[in-house]
Amino acid sequence: MTLWISTLVSTAPLPTRASPSGPADSDGMSSELPREFQRLLRDQHGVITVRQAVSAGMAAKAVRAQVRAGRWQLMQRGVYAAFTGKPTRQAELWAVLLRAGGPETAVLSHQTAAELWGLLDGQSRVIHLTVPHDCNPERRTRIPGVVIHRSRSLAQARHPVRMPPRTRLEETVVDLIDQSRTFDEAYGWVCRAVGRRLTTAARIRLALAARPRIRWRREVELALGYAEDGALSVLEYRYVHGVERAHALPVATRQARVRQATGNRYLDNLYADYRACVEIDGTAAHPQDEQWRDNRRDRWNAAHQGIDTIRVGVPDLVNRARQCRTAADVALWLSSRGPRVGRPCGPGCPVRLLGVLKTHIRVLSTPNLRTL
Repeated sequence: MTLWISTLVSTAPLPTRASPSGPADSDGMSSELPREFQRLLRDQHGVITVRQAVSAGMAAKAVRAQVRAGRWQLMQRGVYAAFTGKPTRQAELWAVLLRAGGPETAVLSHQTAAELWGLLDGQSRVIHLTVPHDCNPERRTRIPGVVIHRSRSLAQARHPVRMPPRTRLEETVVDLIDQSRTFDEAYGWVCRAVGRRLTTAARIRLALAARPRIRWRREVELALGYAEDGALSVLEYRYVHGVERAHALPVATRQARVRQATGNRYLDNLYADYRACVEIDGTAAHPQDEQWRDNRRDRWNAAHQGIDTIRVGVPDLVNRARQCRTAADVALWLSSRGPRVGRPCGPGCPVRLLGVLKTHIRVLSTPNLRTL
């Protein structure tokens, strides 16, 4: 990619073609480009509008000459890249922002902001922009590959310094929650943001409280408390909410650290008084190598810490009936190791007060170590 201007785009070591000295070149472009023009190219990853170029001191005919010569390429209507070659992702985002009114008007939001914040692995399928509620950048023609959102509180949602302009991280999470089709999807965004240490549950809660209407508000507000306690996946939320809390089981320590010979290990749900642990398997079926590592870790916990382990997977938490059955298993197991626990969540629940139905559970316990 070659930049046909005397200064480089800041993010790429691009070769340049120096302009000859003199008051003006034959194409009408001054050999000494105005500093404002150069600054715009640096800040906007080599992308500029015709209006910006003219305002910065470049003649309109010079713009047309660069395009005709193939030195500049059209990105959006009225927006050009001052280089040849394939545009970068940053250049694409800047072109859309400029087409929609510029960084003073539009910001990247939703999945595209999630991409920039590291919430989304890879690029968003389409580019999402948010503009003020009374702005319509598509009044003349649609912007291909772009979804426009409108907001009455964009000034508060905009990050004050990050470039390209985008919504604040917590505002991005709330936008994605509101757009989610299921609660699992909504809580997944919370888990990514908190689990990747990009923000905290408390800050997301503040952003949520500032929105008068938001989808999944009640469920997410409850789940944010679990996220603060360490339940950082949808399955962990289902276990805490649908199994433990719903059936009055003891409150486990989430992500409890245990020192092992090979380093620290973290247990999903540790019931210290019962010397028991419930691990959440994140996939319906682990590959064989992962099953072997899980079994080795469970065996080490039993032999060295006296902690027995049972594993709960996707099928055990998929719906309320399965969660009740899992709660009955866990309650029976814990009751065999200490005071009786468990309470039915409603009619027909298999958990019984002061005792539970005897159901089959897979337990790894110390007496069975010789058979492993």
